[in-house]
Amino acid sequence: MSARHVSVRTGTYRDSIRLMQISRTVSDLPGVSSALVAMATELNVDQAIQLGYAVPPGAGGNDLLVGVTVDEAGVLAAVLDRLDAELARASSPAATTDGDPDTPPRTVASAARRLGATLALVSTPGRYAFVEAMDALDAGLSVLVFSDNVPLAEEVRLKQVAGERGLLVMGPDCGTAVVAGVGLGFANVVRPGPVGVVAASGTGAQQVMSLLSGAGVGISHCLGVGGRDLSATVGGASTLTALRALDEDPATELILLVGKAPEPTVAERVRTETATMRTPVLPAPVGPGQPDLTAGVENALRALGRAAPDPWPRWLPERPSSSAGGALRGLFSGGSLCLEALAIAEPALGPVRSNIAVDPKLMLDPDASPAGHAMLDLGDDRLTLGRPHPMIDIAPRLDRLAAEAADPACGVILLDVVLGHGAHPDPAAELAPAIGAGIARRPDLAVVCSLVGTAEDPQDVDRQARALCAAGAAVFASNAEAARHAVRLAAA
Repeated sequence: MSARHVSVRTGTYRDSIRLMQISRTVSDLPGVSSALVAMATELNVDQAIQLGYAVPPGAGGNDLLVGVTVDEAGVLAAVLDRLDAELARASSPAATTDGDPDTPPRTVASAARRLGATLALVSTPGRYAFVEAMDALDAGLSVLVFSDNVPLAEEVRLKQVAGERGLLVMGPDCGTAVVAGVGLGFANVVRPGPVGVVAASGTGAQQVMSLLSGAGVGISHCLGVGGRDLSATVGGASTLTALRALDEDPATELILLVGKAPEPTVAERVRTETATMRTPVLPAPVGPGQPDLTAGVENALRALGRAAPDPWPRWLPERPSSSAGGALRGLFSGGSLCLEALAIAEPALGPVRSNIAVDPKLMLDPDASPAGHAMLDLGDDRLTLGRPHPMIDIAPRLDRLAAEAADPACGVILLDVVLGHGAHPDPAAELAPAIGAGIARRPDLAVVCSLVGTAEDPQDVDRQARALCAAGAAVFASNAEAARHAVRLAAA
């Protein structure tokens, strides 16, 4: 007989990234049919109620909400023990020389003093991120704001304050950074090297770093600035600060600027700044009318006197797809990778509907069944409210993949698979069976994957590629090459 547990742990806070991972770990335990481990924000409480959990009254954003449903009541105690162990690991205090290490610091400033820190990472729900980030700035720390759904006015204020104090705000919605070899957020394992990256794109930065790594070139630092930083409202505030910081770094010989094309006034500001710098700055833009990220990396390699792999790594199935056209459907976890594929597909295939389309007439409701060509960014802020990011939780993409495979109008499915710390520990273990099942039902269906990762990533990029390829997918290290291959198949 099934059993359900729900509880609220008052005054217990854990990092939201870690809670997403814990929810996933508990959900994957034998006998668990559902699990939700999250701070008891209004949104998460609503999600728990939708899952059928009777949330005790009075739960608030500073409380931890736990909901677990198991198939057999006898396994519930063991599941909760595992949950407690995961939560304990997430709160292990670091040894310090300032104060009692067993007493958690009560302020950002006291934590910084204990650790001798210069950088804080904020990953609270977006509505709370401003206060925490401002506390970090007040403590003299630069800050990475992983949180999304932070109001634009609050981002502008944070970056104004940071600029006045000679500090850097990475984000909001900064999913990826590598600072002095330490990966933050979703980050691939990269070797040290001469290229600095300033990125208004998380998965775009991961693609660039992974391709450089595949060419034998390492990274000095990757500084994310958030997807809105190059807008006219924010004015490139963090981009300019990050460029100056890398220009002063003796280990950085070349800087790549990754992201959508800036607003014209911001672009001019960036050009003026880079003209005075000793370090060359090369663009690696994303979007319509722009060269792709792979081309940006190839330009960087040429500037360093290095040759790009020809071709970039790819893994093709023994039995090529028999697809003879049909609609192209993209199911992406990375917004920049989706935008890049969209920019490549539209000139060849005509209009492509998307939930990130620039043309309002082509906007796609993510809950609707698409007609014709379509690209979905499943990591869009509007789809991750109160839910794990699709780079952590693959279940939403599995549902979409099954639906597209069952649609006779769909001829080609295009996926991104992003590896690294913070991402799903073995995405191919879930995606490959779903891909194989879709192709088995529809031999005319083609599946194409872009695989973003390095040889040092914990998921083992070669093993992931082989598993996806064995299931029948064509796999490419370059997202742009994957998109072009998918377009050729759809246009056949």
